[in-house]
Amino acid sequence: MANPDIVHAKPDGAAPSLSDARREARTCRRCDLWKHATQTVFGEGPQTADVIFVGEQPGDQEDLAGKPFVGPAGRMFDAVLQEAGIDRLKTYVTNAVKHFKFEPRGKRRIHSKPNAGEIRACRWWLDQELDFIRPKLAVALGATAAQALTGKAVPVTKMRGQVLERDDGLGVFLTIHPSFILRIRDAADKDAERARFLRDMQAVKALMG
Repeated sequence: MANPDIVHAKPDGAAPSLSDARREARTCRRCDLWKHATQTVFGEGPQTADVIFVGEQPGDQEDLAGKPFVGPAGRMFDAVLQEAGIDRLKTYVTNAVKHFKFEPRGKRRIHSKPNAGEIRACRWWLDQELDFIRPKLAVALGATAAQALTGKAVPVTKMRGQVLERDDGLGVFLTIHPSFILRIRDAADKDAERARFLRDMQAVKALMG
């Protein structure tokens, strides 16, 4: 259910509906990232979702599939959500930036972090997603998502597990991006970080009521 107490600022010239926004985003030229990406990767999930999960940007597999969180980090995300008792199909999942930013390295495309200008440009779409969905809670998966949701740089590792309140009243839960877990080489450290991420998702579940 949407939260009627939260009023999001709809950007001037915004689409009349979420489906229209998704369609318009396919030809987005608000920054230069579209030039090398395969396609726009818009968010997905029900418009009635109580919670919106916001990641950084699509990865290589997301860019090819046109869907968010379907690569290795997405599979980690899905598994932890399930353990926490959160049904992903009842949540809305998106990214701060809707095009894959990468550096070619041989035949591989290596993820490259979006800059502040790209995050600001793509906030046009994120603001519309928030306006149409009106979630009770937003979950920032990593620093880029936190910056997109709050408009400022946030030290996620120091403030992890906290909820920041935006000017419009929306709470933003801070945690890591699941890709962080995948980058840990030591097995014990990886298991410990996964367990901590699970506790974060259990806290999200509790906040969802």
